Amino acid sequence: MEVKPVVKRPNYHFEYKYNRKETKEGRGFSIGEIKEAKIDFQRAKKLGIRIDKRRKSVHRENVEAVLKYMEELKGQKEGGKEEKK
Repeated sequence: MEVKPVVKRPNYHFEYKYNRKETKEGRGFSIGEIKEAKIDFQRAKKLGIRIDKRRKSVHRENVEAVLKYMEELKGQKEGGKEEKK
C-alpha cells in the first residue's frame, strides 16, 4: 500500500474557464508534514513514504493521511505477529 499526498494546483488567470480541479496528486509529502506527523525523515524513507524536498507547505489532510498510514502499518505488524504464533 502506498500513501499519496494532495497538493494545490497553481491558479493562472487563463485556466479559470477550463474548470480545473484545485488539487492534484503530489510527488511526495513535504518535510514539514513529516515532522508534524512526528516521524523522523530517515524512518519515513525506510517505510516507503515519498518525500518532496521542494515543497514547503503543510496541509492538514496530508498529515492526517501519514498518521493513518502509520496506524495501518502498526496494525499489519501486530496482525503478522499474532498469525505466526
